[in-house]
Amino acid sequence: MHILHSVISGVRFVNLKARFGWSDKSFTDFLVLLKKMLPKDNMLPKSHYEAKKILCLVGIEYQKIHACPNDCILYRNQFAEMHNCPTCGVSRYKLNNDQCNDDGSRKKKSSNKGLLVSSNNTNV
Repeated sequence: MHILHSVISGVRFVNLKARFGWSDKSFTDFLVLLKKMLPKDNMLPKSHYEAKKILCLVGIEYQKIHACPNDCILYRNQFAEMHNCPTCGVSRYKLNNDQCNDDGSRKKKSSNKGLLVSSNNTNV
């Protein structure tokens, strides 16, 4: 039962990470803090990498699909290459005020909103 509980918790935590746009490092820091609060024999993963490993071991692979901030569409299939929602016109990406990396290149755009789906396209 502990293994099943760990898998379910892992799925829920990874879903929170995706929904709120946490970085891998912030997610790992969250898990470390939570793990310290729980009894010593808890089976909570101690890092983002470990959580992903648990999900893969039980056959749950996931991908993040961008979504319109107003929940109009998911940016997949015919919408995969669009930068603005065809329904409401809102940008797919967060504005980053022309921030640049140390080497002068533009920072990657991050999505406004996303959804985790498993390999069989069901919500995680």
